[in-house]
Amino acid sequence: MDMKRQVELLAPGGDIDSIKAAIAAGADAIYCGLNQFNARNRATNLNFEDVYGILNLAHRNNCKIFLTLNIILVGSEIPYLISLLNKLINTSIDGIIVQDLGLFYLLSKYFKGLKIHASTQLNTHNEGQINFFRKLTAKRVNLSRELNINEIKTLTLIGHKNNILTEIFVHGSYCISFSGICYISSVHGGNSGNRGRCSQPCRDRYLTTPEGKNFPLNLKDNSAYFDLRKISDAGVASIKIEGRIKKFDYVYTVVNCWKKQIQSFYEQNRLNNDDSDLYKVFNRNFSNSYLKGDINKSMYIDNPRDNSIKQFSGINNNSVNQKLINNKIEYYKKKEEIITNVKNKIKRLNIEKSPLIIRISGKVNTPLKISVKTQDTSFVVLSKINLEKINRERSARFLNYNILLEKLKPLNDAEYYIKHIELDNLQNDLFLPFKELSLIKKKILYILNGSKDIIAPIDVPFIKKQRPLTVKPHLSILISSQKDLHLCNKTCADIFFQLPNCFKNKCSDLVDLFLKNKKLIPWFPSVLIGKNYTAAVEFLQQVQAKFIVTNNTGIAYDAYKRSIPWIAGPYLNIVNSFSLLCLKENFNCNGSFISNEISKHQIKSIINPENFKLYYSIYHPILLLSSRQCLMHQVIGCEKNAINDECIQTCEKFSSITNLKKVSLFIGKTKGNYHCIYNNHNFLNTDIVNDLPDIFSGFFIDLRDIKTETKISSDKLEIIKLFENLLKGNFDSKKQLEQIIHPSTKIQYKKGI
Repeated sequence: MDMKRQVELLAPGGDIDSIKAAIAAGADAIYCGLNQFNARNRATNLNFEDVYGILNLAHRNNCKIFLTLNIILVGSEIPYLISLLNKLINTSIDGIIVQDLGLFYLLSKYFKGLKIHASTQLNTHNEGQINFFRKLTAKRVNLSRELNINEIKTLTLIGHKNNILTEIFVHGSYCISFSGICYISSVHGGNSGNRGRCSQPCRDRYLTTPEGKNFPLNLKDNSAYFDLRKISDAGVASIKIEGRIKKFDYVYTVVNCWKKQIQSFYEQNRLNNDDSDLYKVFNRNFSNSYLKGDINKSMYIDNPRDNSIKQFSGINNNSVNQKLINNKIEYYKKKEEIITNVKNKIKRLNIEKSPLIIRISGKVNTPLKISVKTQDTSFVVLSKINLEKINRERSARFLNYNILLEKLKPLNDAEYYIKHIELDNLQNDLFLPFKELSLIKKKILYILNGSKDIIAPIDVPFIKKQRPLTVKPHLSILISSQKDLHLCNKTCADIFFQLPNCFKNKCSDLVDLFLKNKKLIPWFPSVLIGKNYTAAVEFLQQVQAKFIVTNNTGIAYDAYKRSIPWIAGPYLNIVNSFSLLCLKENFNCNGSFISNEISKHQIKSIINPENFKLYYSIYHPILLLSSRQCLMHQVIGCEKNAINDECIQTCEKFSSITNLKKVSLFIGKTKGNYHCIYNNHNFLNTDIVNDLPDIFSGFFIDLRDIKTETKISSDKLEIIKLFENLLKGNFDSKKQLEQIIHPSTKIQYKKGI
């Protein structure tokens, strides 16, 4: 691959006007979503009928269109999804952005003509993940927003070796959490971020923290405007602007700024040093600290609202004075000028399908000639047999306007529409078999489809339901402290041991721990970056575990390559049957946790592949989010301005924040791990054991020492015994557990996604 190729500018398109604005500003590609199945539910999005006109407009302006189908999909949605894919396969869409592993499976097995892009929701940050998505035929991956430029360069080089392109976000909102493993909106409002419904509680106001902050989770916006040279040198293929819920004036302004920067860099080998236009539209001030690898407290801003008026005013305090009022008036005048200017630019752009002018001619004993003219080209199609004079038997089938229009009508179902049919040079009273007219229609469609055959609807086979399980489910337990190792000798349950995010200085100690405690089963975390991933792979090679559980697809790939039995963890967000097939058939996976986000009804629709085990967590502290940032800066403060490797390795702190509904969220930072936020009440769902008795091979409990408001009035061994009795059918244990573990919640099991 050419490392020096010009980087693609990828723009957001939340509605038709924003798509037009992006095209007018010079975007090379646009990502947009339909009304269903995309991770910006709050954007206006598009109807399917809009897609044809948008493709026509974009492609005529040398702009690609990527469709976002980047949410997790429950079983009831799969039939409609397959119907949608059968439509998309016959469009000129340039790529499909995907999160759900079941959708990866469908695309890579049945709809191979559609190019797959791995969504940012998949949180790609290590080499194994690049290989994982390569095996699923992805052509491009959106890398984790938390990576620095050196980490990006390393993964991009690995991508190039595997014929995978990389893209990164360079402008717009930062997330406080690693993407795809944020459940705060799901738990607290029933609006799952993995379903495109994030209500952004991280931007909410909280009770004032000891550090005097009211918006302790609110980050500034991302802007890598002055870093284009480094990004280009790293070999990144595409730079992406966030903002599918932003309006057209925002999209035009930001895309226009970046287009000028790209042109300046590639044409004149210099970068513009003026980014003032970016401050004229919505922003929370800017930071490029993740890209620089300098994760510091200046990335936060204690106000989630638009910062552009303050920037325009040059006022650095919140006092209301006449200067600020005057500047507000002037700002809104300028903003109105921008809106009017962009409206005028997009007025000339329309999303009509491409018109066809069709001229039909012929006479007796000659082929029927159909001339087709599009906006860009023209061509002629001839019948293979000659026209004949009608006779009495064929009199009802002579070629006339209505018959020809009826036979050519399918041309309207694609990216074109028949604007005019002319029959002036067609002799009267002629006959041609309908079969021949159908062949002509197919040939025209073939040419209009870029000399590709129209693909008939693909009938995806139903997954066969397996016989109900006849054995009782097994209990498994998660621990993270060596003081709990004695439990290995006190129970028949599987004992999982939580491995840290930061492996690189602990690998040998962890290997020793597992070699001395053969019953321990490794539980890999969701995030393993750089040398920590490399060390985790080394650990995997040295420890001869009977199987592993991993929440990281990179480790999943390495386990598959080494023929190590593995189970997909709960943070891989598995919610449908095709995701299970994806894991089993592509990576020889032995079993999977089902996501705790889905309801009883949604779980019921999952069909288990043959010889594949399903697991479900019935008790655990609820992880709301994980962050590479230091969450203590805004809450209790820290003497360090920036977080570094030493912080990750050695820091151990606990605190909390409280929202305006007086609900507390618990912040935990343990040695070797990233900062996490946990729900106030732990998850406890004893109902599922009786509700769905024939689905799960194993139920799981998390006995790590994570502080929340949930109190446990028994020791861990007693808790284990009660859960074991519950699985044996002793439902007195259910009452005891609900009394001993209190308060608790199972809201996700009731509500689902």
